[in-house]
Amino acid sequence: MKLRLQFILFLALPQLSNGQVLEDKVFVDHILSVRMFPQGAGTESQLQSPVISLTDSKSLVVLFDDLSYDPELYTAKLVHCDADWKKSALKDTDFSLAFNEYNVLEYAYSVNTRMPYIRYSFTIPRVSKSGNYLLKVYKNRDENAVIFTRRFMIVENLAAVGAQLVPPVQTEDRRSLQQINATVNYSNLEVIDPLAQVKVYMRQNQRWDNVKFLSKPTFLNQNSKLIRYEPFEGESTFRAGNEFRFLDLRFIRATGVNVASIKVEESLISAEARVDLPRPSGAYAQYLDLNGQYVVQTNDRPGGDPELESEYIYTTFYLNDAPGKTIKLMGALSQWGKAPEATLVYDSKKQVYSTSLLLKQGWYDYQYATDLGGGKLDLEPLEGSYFQTENEYEILVYYRALGSRYDQLVGYVYLQPNRRRL
Repeated sequence: MKLRLQFILFLALPQLSNGQVLEDKVFVDHILSVRMFPQGAGTESQLQSPVISLTDSKSLVVLFDDLSYDPELYTAKLVHCDADWKKSALKDTDFSLAFNEYNVLEYAYSVNTRMPYIRYSFTIPRVSKSGNYLLKVYKNRDENAVIFTRRFMIVENLAAVGAQLVPPVQTEDRRSLQQINATVNYSNLEVIDPLAQVKVYMRQNQRWDNVKFLSKPTFLNQNSKLIRYEPFEGESTFRAGNEFRFLDLRFIRATGVNVASIKVEESLISAEARVDLPRPSGAYAQYLDLNGQYVVQTNDRPGGDPELESEYIYTTFYLNDAPGKTIKLMGALSQWGKAPEATLVYDSKKQVYSTSLLLKQGWYDYQYATDLGGGKLDLEPLEGSYFQTENEYEILVYYRALGSRYDQLVGYVYLQPNRRRL
């Protein structure tokens, strides 16, 4: 059995070749609550995208839980990637300031929790090159025993980038779309061929499955070194979506918001969410959300450390919809639909779709999407789409110098139109 498990794990690993797109993934089911965010106090830092400056004094923090009784030897390694998240041509010594293999030494045991776990923490080491990076964490110094991978970005601010939300050009979809226009000034860069050397990407709500590559600028002036992206054919247009549904799991002795029931046993806590309904039409409802993210928090032990004192809750989600569909639970809690537990199963007796996840106490945002096949997920049939929805956007500008072997991340903008969060 052990040999078979190792073989399956090996097949699931990302092969770090130049043609493979690298992504966020958890490879084993005993690793939970994997998060990466900039250092900072309070819950706000947990919600931020894993992006820092090359010269920034703060670092990125990685947290994850292992449902084990004894600590393991985990090792971390960095992989430099190009703008399209394929392994770059750089060697480890080209970007790493030390030997590129780091032991994860900081860990702590959970305190008086029904389900014991060990919380590990790791600080991303400094690097000498900007760009995209993949963090790979593996067991017993065996790179074939990867437990999870996480993407992050290091930016050096060499290009001036501007962005704004504008009404979409497609007038028939103005009520459900959001268009982002961007401007790039590359006067500090040696650019001979802007179309080949400068690449601009956009993403919504920290998702990589809806990232857009802007291949055709609408204005280019090499004298003023200015590029504008104001496309007319929807290259920078996103479905606005709807505010995220949410579940309050901060309590175990009472039912939080949208929690139908909670059951506390000696070795397990289970909860059931209220049955959700599709909401593709109707009036737009404004309320605060976390744009698909979650925060670890407990209100049962005020003043304690929520990372160590929060319980794990076996949580079941329900959606009342017609049978015959493939439906995914979306949000950071399900790796944006890629976790095995993200797929809902239809129960013919209860006439609802459902899925269950092991979640640490906290506040969770989520939505539902219809799986169209081929990796395409459509949120609109179950969630609706409204231009007024508060989303967050990131604009990433990459540059490759002539003769260079990698893409530098030279510009970054975080844009949150209609901001109402926290």
